[in-house]
Amino acid sequence: MVQKTTISVIKCDVGSSAGHHIVPKPLLDIAEQHLKKAQKQGTINSYYVFHAGDDLELLMAHEKGEGNSKIHKVAWDTFQDAAKKAMSLKLYGAGQDLLKTAFSGNVRGMGPGVAEMEIEERRADPIIVFAADKTSGSAFNYPLFRIFADPMNTAGLVIDPTLAGGFKFEVLDVMKNRKVVIKCPEEMYELIALIGTTERYLISRIWRAEDNLICAANSTTKLSLIAGKYVGKDDPVSIVRAQHGLPATGEILAPFMHSYFVEGWMRGSHWGPLMPVGLEYSKCTIFDGPPRMVALGLQISDGNIASDSHGTPLINDLFDDPAFDMARQEAMEYAAALRRMGEFEPARLGAETMEYTTLPQVLKKLRRRFKPA
Repeated sequence: MVQKTTISVIKCDVGSSAGHHIVPKPLLDIAEQHLKKAQKQGTINSYYVFHAGDDLELLMAHEKGEGNSKIHKVAWDTFQDAAKKAMSLKLYGAGQDLLKTAFSGNVRGMGPGVAEMEIEERRADPIIVFAADKTSGSAFNYPLFRIFADPMNTAGLVIDPTLAGGFKFEVLDVMKNRKVVIKCPEEMYELIALIGTTERYLISRIWRAEDNLICAANSTTKLSLIAGKYVGKDDPVSIVRAQHGLPATGEILAPFMHSYFVEGWMRGSHWGPLMPVGLEYSKCTIFDGPPRMVALGLQISDGNIASDSHGTPLINDLFDDPAFDMARQEAMEYAAALRRMGEFEPARLGAETMEYTTLPQVLKKLRRRFKPA
């Protein structure tokens, strides 16, 4: 019988120390307690708690499928208790991403970001979990295109017959809440035409074309569209499978050799360079950034995150490597160049996106003073 396992990554900004900086240890401890209890009760099989900047990240392995109310309730209760602790400590942005007050069976649309993937376990199933801070879900558009559609990045698309059939991309239009599936390589140009408009179109899922094997799943929460105003960055998460007829781990990480620009950064209103960092440096400082991304490598084994003899999950901190020093240096050079622009475009996001920030409130007092030219 084929083992079916679900990997759930659910994140939330529940409060930070000294501004939008980092998740303090008391909040991480609360998450650890909640997930340990859920494991003992049999709700989840295994877990790992970490943070990306000021976002609390819950990684869980279980057998309950995607969108399961029990799994989402564990996450919701964890975030609620962590937010209460944040409030008691007067931490900044306590409960910022919790846009609703009552749990309705699923945290989607309630503020927290969710990426989930139910898989049929292969002989070996390497998984990479990405988590970013100070950016939006479209931060994955560029690297996922490179990984699953660009033969100049992924050699397997050329020399591995199991990848030659290409991949199917589900693209979400966040403005009109509709989606389309595009097949590559045949519709590569059409895919780029969409996902190159990163403020509107997001890659949500990817499948191997020949057999519909799920390959990647991303969070697509757009907080400003849920709340109708700026309430914080979306800070996305992604789950990507590797090897055995899929891009190799090294091919999945290759796009991060260089920095690239993403929307978000300070007050969610600016373009910023993405910086791949190890967990130790997953904290945002300069201009609340630069936008950070962490990458965790793990193996799924019989419904669990593979662990050592003591039950400690075997988690690999993939960006904790000098191989990514060049990208980090580039990110700082790009950051300095953009900040020299101040509040002039293109450092600041375009007018349509800025409509969902606090800028309209600033300009409101000038509306009646405009007269026909």
